[in-house]
Amino acid sequence: MTSAEPSPLTFRQALLAMLGVSLVLMLSALDQTVIGNALPSIVAQLQGFELYAWVGTGYLLASIVTIPIFGRLGDYYGRKPFVLAATVLFTLASLLCALASSMPLLVVGRVLQGVGGGMLVGTVFACVPELFPDIHQRLRWQMLLSAMFSVINAIGPGLGGYLTGQFGWRSVFWLNLPLGLLALFFAWRYLPWYRPVRRASVRLDWLGALMIVMFLGGLQFLVEGVGRPTSAMTLGAGALALMMLIGLFWHERRCTHALLPRALFADRSMRLLFVLAMLAGGVMFTLLFYLPLLLQGGYGYSPQQAGFLITPLALSITLGAIVNSRVMTRLKNPNWLPLGGFSALTCACTVLAAVGLGASFNLLAGLILLAGLGLGFVLLNLSVFTQTLAEHQYLGIATALQQSLRLVGGLIGTAVMGALVNLLYARYVQSALATAGQLGALPTLLDPQVLMAGPPNLTAEHLDIARGALASAIGSGLSMCAIAAALAVLVVIRLPAVDLKARKPVR
Repeated sequence: MTSAEPSPLTFRQALLAMLGVSLVLMLSALDQTVIGNALPSIVAQLQGFELYAWVGTGYLLASIVTIPIFGRLGDYYGRKPFVLAATVLFTLASLLCALASSMPLLVVGRVLQGVGGGMLVGTVFACVPELFPDIHQRLRWQMLLSAMFSVINAIGPGLGGYLTGQFGWRSVFWLNLPLGLLALFFAWRYLPWYRPVRRASVRLDWLGALMIVMFLGGLQFLVEGVGRPTSAMTLGAGALALMMLIGLFWHERRCTHALLPRALFADRSMRLLFVLAMLAGGVMFTLLFYLPLLLQGGYGYSPQQAGFLITPLALSITLGAIVNSRVMTRLKNPNWLPLGGFSALTCACTVLAAVGLGASFNLLAGLILLAGLGLGFVLLNLSVFTQTLAEHQYLGIATALQQSLRLVGGLIGTAVMGALVNLLYARYVQSALATAGQLGALPTLLDPQVLMAGPPNLTAEHLDIARGALASAIGSGLSMCAIAAALAVLVVIRLPAVDLKARKPVR
């Protein structure tokens, strides 16, 4: 189906179209949570703990740039061709990850997955306001989409733990192959293709995209180099990041087809929403990637047990999103919802950081549940608020930037957490061994990898020292998450009330 104008859909057409959208989005939703529980097992087999963060940040870095690019391309050519291409690429990249024989090769596969995932997010979320111009109808379908996204997220940790424990970590990637083929069929068959009327040839800001990649890549290397002996690579990465940031600011102000349109950033509310997206993404992805390491490496839980504990995080995101969507249009000031969400997230991260290894299984489950509820009252609102405030000509790129900046926050958050774990773990282990008068065991315990695939002669005392050090290091990162969530509370307080009925129907 090809059309220049969105035409009203029957219930059956809408249901099948949203089924196609949901199945496609399910690929990236599942991959966000299913991989976290498999990471400790991956490191145990492929080695290379220093690349632990890159399995996550490689995906995020690739997605960050492709989201706004394909959000803009979708504005010019329609969403459907890019949804189909992204599904094919994501499925093939999953095959490469499943066959990876080393950590660097796995990171390459994850980067390719990130390109496909970025294309999906940049186009799929923008399909919803295009298919359903009316705010009430759009909210109903977007609630269903968000609920489905969150349900798949909720299934991911438990499924990842089960598959890893029963069939090995590669099975979490093999799973994407049949799912990708199914999603491809439904998107091709039932998703309408609305082709906007173009008055000018499309021009993309490829230089801006390159600068963003180089800035974030340099920032990643710089953060990872913190606490290590200063090297030319670390200094070069810092200089590159600074130069690219200055160059990007100068370039985007003068580019007529900027990747980051000035009109979007001219509105104060939109700027604050973008800041909130970064803060929410930083906390969310840090929890998704490093809570499994804490639970398996620190507490000694199996992948299945860790998956059972992580499941409430995504499950409560679903619950929070459902409750959120039921009440948001009834509130005079819907800003109260993300305010409550970030407050709950602050409390959960603060307590998680404080308890160390002293939390019971039930307390951990409750804290993780609270964090998920907080995110459930944040993520949906940020998307809806952004789509409400953006002009129609910037709808695709505004939605894409909201998702992309969430990933920027995730990239920075996981990079900082990775640097803290690598830096503080070694210090805590050395201090504990010195106190115990057993510094001779330092070479054995210096790498956190011993907690996933340690030598068979590792004593119970040494194991406790390593677990305590890992928990303390991750706890420092969780404290940073609590600070980020508290900062978001202050930002929401400054955000003017968003009128959800102000948006005009799409023409």
